[in-house]
Amino acid sequence: MEPTQVVRALAAIAHESRLAVFRLLVSIGPDGLAAGTVAEMLGIAPSALSFHLKDLTQAGLLTQRPDGRRLIYSANFGAMQALIGYLTANCCQGEACEVTDNGPCC
Repeated sequence: MEPTQVVRALAAIAHESRLAVFRLLVSIGPDGLAAGTVAEMLGIAPSALSFHLKDLTQAGLLTQRPDGRRLIYSANFGAMQALIGYLTANCCQGEACEVTDNGPCC
């Protein structure tokens, strides 16, 4: 993942509503949810949700697919793993480690 992509992804989830949307869709799995269902579950107005979904999708963190007249949104697990990998690539100087509450255990 390129640094500009990392910054864009982090900026996209650096908002309480967008973070909630992303976490919800991660918990749902690859099947995803319709935008209306996301709005209901999180109590976000549909107009505001559209903005947040667009931002997360443009950042590459969500995918969308048509399902009849609805759009289904899913977490982009590949992008999520790439982001986590980028953030942890230099942990413990590249050695395998386990992260605990006290920090990395190398």
